[in-house]
Amino acid sequence: MNVHVVKPIPIDFKEVVDAYGKVKRGGKATGIDKESWSDFEKKLQDNLYVIWNRLASGTYFPSAVKEVEIPKKDGKTRKLGIPTLRDRIAQEVVRKRMEQHIDHLFHVNSYGYRPLKSARQAIEEVRKNCKTTDWVIDLDISKFFDEISHELMLKAVAHVIEDKWVSMYIKRWLEMKIVNKVGEETDRGGKGTPQGGVISPLLANLYLHFALDKWLEKKDAEINFVRYADDMVIHCHSKEKAERLLEEITERLQAVGLRLNEQKTQIVYCKDYRRTEKQSKVQFGFLGFSYQPRRSQNLLYKHRSYMAFTAEISKANQKKIAEAIRTTVDWRITHVEIENIAEKLNSRLRGWINYFGLYGKASLRKTLLLLERRLLKWIQDKYKITSFKGAINKLFSIRKQNQRLFYHWEKGYCFYY
Repeated sequence: MNVHVVKPIPIDFKEVVDAYGKVKRGGKATGIDKESWSDFEKKLQDNLYVIWNRLASGTYFPSAVKEVEIPKKDGKTRKLGIPTLRDRIAQEVVRKRMEQHIDHLFHVNSYGYRPLKSARQAIEEVRKNCKTTDWVIDLDISKFFDEISHELMLKAVAHVIEDKWVSMYIKRWLEMKIVNKVGEETDRGGKGTPQGGVISPLLANLYLHFALDKWLEKKDAEINFVRYADDMVIHCHSKEKAERLLEEITERLQAVGLRLNEQKTQIVYCKDYRRTEKQSKVQFGFLGFSYQPRRSQNLLYKHRSYMAFTAEISKANQKKIAEAIRTTVDWRITHVEIENIAEKLNSRLRGWINYFGLYGKASLRKTLLLLERRLLKWIQDKYKITSFKGAINKLFSIRKQNQRLFYHWEKGYCFYY
């Protein structure tokens, strides 16, 4: 296998190998060809060589995208486009190359899907801004990934990347056909990028970099905003300025082929002990957290509290965690050991606590109390313990023997003992 042949497009075989390793860690979902990782790996080197050879020669053409629908919290569904495994590897090669060239161009307050940036940083920035700025525009773009203009997207790519082969492949991926659940193939009609494609988040960042970030910066360099992909919060010092800016943003989005979701976009007052105006909207959500007025404990005088505008896990995510606790473990099975339950739940517990435990732990503690109640009921059934107190004593004994058995025990989320 000769991987040192000079090709018209400067892509190394190692880039394809690295892309395969990263994409494989991202998930097992199969595309329209139904090829799984085990199928692909039967001839791993040969398959990677074929992808490299075609990418490097300009002859790589993607397959159609499999459309799947996933439920949203409002009862509706969201459409995802699942490329084939081979297309995901090829996209990762180009995505990585693009990222290395253009990430430094992006605004400092753009946090989504970027190296050395995270949702946690975005949440903290919003929290800090809410302390010093009275008003927030909670911006929701309607069907963003479905509405991206291919023409404007390709102009943006050509503006930041000189290599014409990058634009060529981006164009091919944008124009991939869509195959729905009944097998019907449709055309994109010059709009949209599949939400589920490896390269889509980078393209989304690039599109909104020009559509909003740079536009806001040129308009008023003092405007504070935080963006995570298409989730955006803009901070304003007055309601009048927020209302005026929202009107201008609406016009700007229309000019770039996008539109606001008017039902979800809102102007919110950051009410606390200093900001006491009567306003109808004093709450907004961002990246799984709810920002709103809450009673907070005074750090100097523990017996005193005050009203603060703070972040805490949203009610929607509390419900998701409760549902995951209920369904991840079959609580009717009592012949297994408690270690088996911990093994099933600990990776989830680690994620919930390390993320939602950042701010306002009270609601997270209340949610995790549901797990303790499930454990107590399971212990009663397993050991034929009739009293609730007896189950508490048994659970206390188990925890005393191994405080790290469950991740929430290790982190101090204990309730009955």
